[in-house]
Amino acid sequence: MKSAALAGYLDSTNLRLDATEADLRTLCADARRHEFAAVMLYPASVPLARETLASAKVRIGTVIGFPHGRTPTAAKEAEIRAVAETGAQEVDIVMHYADLREGRQAAVAAELGRLAAVARQLHLLTKVIVETCYLDRRQKLAALVLCENAGIDFIKTSTGFGAAGAAVDDVKLFADHRRGSIRIKAAGGIKTLAQAQALIAAGAERLGTSSAVALVQEAADGKVAASTGDY
Repeated sequence: MKSAALAGYLDSTNLRLDATEADLRTLCADARRHEFAAVMLYPASVPLARETLASAKVRIGTVIGFPHGRTPTAAKEAEIRAVAETGAQEVDIVMHYADLREGRQAAVAAELGRLAAVARQLHLLTKVIVETCYLDRRQKLAALVLCENAGIDFIKTSTGFGAAGAAVDDVKLFADHRRGSIRIKAAGGIKTLAQAQALIAAGAERLGTSSAVALVQEAADGKVAASTGDY
């Protein structure tokens, strides 16, 4: 895959707990230069991204209820409204996957429906993180149906903070069982071009990674570069 084509799949991410303002400005500058799909950073950093990426094609994304998903629904809604006001265009919302694991699908459905409706009203693209490493196959498929029923734009595998990240088998499971137009984002531990290509081949249409620059460099020159983070 050519580096320019790969760049269009990448959500270049910095969710490090020790990230500095300089780190985030570099994230945005690199995204502008390589024309990544989006940058992903914490909600309080959205204004910085909006300033740094002014006039760029790169979209601004942020996380909601991150990384645990156990934030009250009203708090998640407030976060969505706040980041829309400061310039976010995409929100990666952590599903309350603990409820899903306990069989409380109705509660999950109600939350996703409410948050999706708010995001649509604010013209935000939605990605729901289901944290596949903590779900069995039945629960993964239930998560897919819940996201589809709510009208979510993307189902996303992982926060990058769980026990494991993106897996080809999980992406393929979602791709093989989706009923409509929902798209798939793989994230967590994507550090090599081989991993990225395998996930795209399985059906991923976005990849969240803190190694975006290293990936496009590898695609350009064939040399594996050092990754810049764990996400």
